[in-house]
Amino acid sequence: MKSKQFIHFLSIIPLLTGSFLTMTTAQANDNELGLTVERIYADPSLDGPELRKVKLSPDGKRVTFLKGKVEEQERLDLWEYNLADGESRLLVDSNDLSPGEEQLSDEEKARRERMRLFAKGIIDYYWGDDSQTLLFPLAGDIFVYDLSKDPKKATKQLTNTEAYETDIKLSPDGRFVSFIRDQDIFKVEIATGKETQLTFDGEGAIKNGMAEFVAQEEMGRLTGYWWSPDSKKIAYLQVDESPVNIEKRYEINAEDFTVFEQRYPSTGTDNVLIKLGVLNLETGKTQWMDTGNETDIYIPRVKWLADSSKVSYQWQSRDQQKLELRFADIKSGKAETILTESSDTWINLTKDLHFMKNQDAFIWTSERSGFRHLYLYDLKGNLIRQLTNGDWVIDKVYGVDEESGVVYFDANKESPLQQDLYAVSLNKVDEPKKITEKDGVHEVSFAKNMQIFVDYFSSVSQPKQVSLRNADGSLITWLEENTLNKNHPYYRYYQKASKPEFGTIKAEDGQEMYYRLYKPVPFDSSKQYPVIVDVYGGPHAQRVRNQWGARNTYWHHLMASKGFIIFSLDNRGSWNRGKKFEDPIYKKLGDVEVKDQVAGVEFLKSLPYVDEDKIGMFGWSYGGYMTIMSMFKEPDIFKVGVSVAPVTDWYLYDTHYTERYLGHPESNAKGYEASNVFPYLNGLKGDLMIMHGMADDNVLFTNSTKLFKALQDANKPFDMMNYPGSKHSIWGQKTRTHVFNTITKYFEENLK
Repeated sequence: MKSKQFIHFLSIIPLLTGSFLTMTTAQANDNELGLTVERIYADPSLDGPELRKVKLSPDGKRVTFLKGKVEEQERLDLWEYNLADGESRLLVDSNDLSPGEEQLSDEEKARRERMRLFAKGIIDYYWGDDSQTLLFPLAGDIFVYDLSKDPKKATKQLTNTEAYETDIKLSPDGRFVSFIRDQDIFKVEIATGKETQLTFDGEGAIKNGMAEFVAQEEMGRLTGYWWSPDSKKIAYLQVDESPVNIEKRYEINAEDFTVFEQRYPSTGTDNVLIKLGVLNLETGKTQWMDTGNETDIYIPRVKWLADSSKVSYQWQSRDQQKLELRFADIKSGKAETILTESSDTWINLTKDLHFMKNQDAFIWTSERSGFRHLYLYDLKGNLIRQLTNGDWVIDKVYGVDEESGVVYFDANKESPLQQDLYAVSLNKVDEPKKITEKDGVHEVSFAKNMQIFVDYFSSVSQPKQVSLRNADGSLITWLEENTLNKNHPYYRYYQKASKPEFGTIKAEDGQEMYYRLYKPVPFDSSKQYPVIVDVYGGPHAQRVRNQWGARNTYWHHLMASKGFIIFSLDNRGSWNRGKKFEDPIYKKLGDVEVKDQVAGVEFLKSLPYVDEDKIGMFGWSYGGYMTIMSMFKEPDIFKVGVSVAPVTDWYLYDTHYTERYLGHPESNAKGYEASNVFPYLNGLKGDLMIMHGMADDNVLFTNSTKLFKALQDANKPFDMMNYPGSKHSIWGQKTRTHVFNTITKYFEENLK
């Protein structure tokens, strides 16, 4: 297994010195739209004013948010909107506290990559329950802002160390700030600045309160510790990485390279050992919770019960076909299983567990019907009632207003292209009531009292808007209306841009698949045009929605203005359509997904304005994998492909993701072989460009170098463009500009 995963740096030097695609920065051809890749990635942002991390104070009197500087959109400052005077004002300028470029620790760099967070300055913040205290990290230290003080004296620095403090949290009572430093948990008292170390054995392979690699990358869990509601205890996970293979990972920069010895749990190999403990802050002692005799498990979620007497955790089997919700008594550590979910394929994780404060009950979501729906249980695990049902999907539970007996959630009840806020009764069987009105995608954030919420909304004709609304959906005020008028930075381009068309086609099993199509501008129905299929195609993603797609939208508009049709199809296996739609990919990847994309092309061929001899494909990550598989398996259909950061060998990817869909390599060796790209490479006929970040710690650069060598050995010509120092997202203004100029030029030269 180990020999299949990593290639020594010296063995790839020939690839790096002689095989790059030679080019200068591609200049956009004249087009009626007037848009260029350079403008897409320049400041000010074409998105218009963007508010990030919008949060409501606990008392509902203020709305705070992060906002980029006009001259540097990715450097964020802390702002507030005060409901009393209706004014927005800057609270903290990040340049005042940390001028210049922030030096991140390796741990923080990796953590931000997992979060797909590329901003600088103040990247997050937290409200204290007193509605006067704001906490935020900056440049590796911790700061507190006190709204009751003079603005010039309101900011207080709590830590000032060489070490990098991460994963900071406020205690529920607002007295303490906790954080991780050097693999241990610490707290500091806000009033006095007194710092206390809480765990002491974090070193080497032992990490306290930290999320392991697969938890961060695949489970959506970026923390490993949780305050109890009464602020007297902290539940935390202790991770022992010693069973995980140590692999050498090379991060190749422009002028040098770094060798990282990383514990990477590639599929089929050992995971971390994990324990759940509860630390009593008065005694300093940890009581370990019973997690069973089986150690080859996952603990994807931990959450306290409302009265702080028990802590819940979700126990997941290695094959991810069983998920148990367990409650552990914090005094004895004894745990009991409250409910169990099982599947013949896999169980999707959520963050939807919600414990009631005024009754012994909790909200749970389950896909047992084939679609994710709401269920109400008592604390013994007895089902009280199912709250929602139907052939539609709940995406997220936002909270419960116990006084009104209402649960708020978002769902695609009206159409898979939409996402709306709904409310449903806790106390009786009733139809959900739709709260949001505009057609498109709504994502919301409620105040603690569930009386008001922030609504993030966008559609294909409206960049993201942010409004403050009452629980019934009525408007209180716009925080950022972002109207697409003459003053908007994208207005002059949008007036001439292609507008998307949506529709459905049938998969071979009869299920409907949604597509989006951009026609060239100007469009002549008597002509035939080349097509770029922009694909992702993998699980837990939905590309086709009535939503503003930011920079993807702009590039689609640009390519349409250059005479290309841009087509996207959500094939079976993708997200937000229910388990029947997802499950066909189980035990064999790159099979039904490619068949469905071919079905999409067959639909395109039925259109008189499509040149069926000029079909190309572009994709990133799983989409990069899909591009290669489509080019290899269907070379007579897909003539040109650009694949960015592709998986090529599933043995190189991690346990939690890969085994979820392919199972363990020992039990599904044929499935792994059929899912890798190498058995099909002799099919390549067209023009293929492969691009990869040379410091990618998610889809390792080895995926591409292994394919480079295989294609060379097979005497198959191809092109490559690799990016020194870049990780999976290949981020950075100059870098992204080069990436998309390269992609644009490749399609212009080879597909037209």
